[in-house]
Amino acid sequence: MATVLEIIQGISQAAANAYDGSEAKVGLRREEGDPILDRRVMDGFKVKFIGPILRVSYQSEARLQDVKDNGFEDSVISKLKDIIKFLKKEYKAITGESITLTLVGEHQILVQRMSNYRTDVQAQCDYKIGGLKDTDEVKAGSDKDRLDKAVKDWLALAPKNKRTPKTGWVDPSKGG
Repeated sequence: MATVLEIIQGISQAAANAYDGSEAKVGLRREEGDPILDRRVMDGFKVKFIGPILRVSYQSEARLQDVKDNGFEDSVISKLKDIIKFLKKEYKAITGESITLTLVGEHQILVQRMSNYRTDVQAQCDYKIGGLKDTDEVKAGSDKDRLDKAVKDWLALAPKNKRTPKTGWVDPSKGG
């Protein structure tokens, strides 16, 4: 059984093995065609760890005409699935163990117009990492509860007998 650190390092190395120009085939659009003769396609992905959740983000450029097509959203989701499939395969090659990634929630896709011809596409999805038992939820509780706890923990760090700073200022109400 792998530790939390080993799982995170394995996934991070699997993602790092997909750099532009590597021999690894992730399923990205930049891998298609001839890199010298064809127009370069800007796309890539990154991973982020949020407690026991792995967030996979995909970023690409697309023509405005392609965005208007009916299957555009499905093609972006299939890119995210290809990335997950690559991460699982590469993780197994690196560590010798398999990993379980379970989709949490829905895919989020944001398309922004950059010009009359090009758009910027950003998509992300969250996956629960199987085998992580020693992690806590990052967003447990409300924002107010987490802020109150953080302030109380910070105040508890101060020495008990030195709660007020010593300055040369004298409080006039205390007659000093």
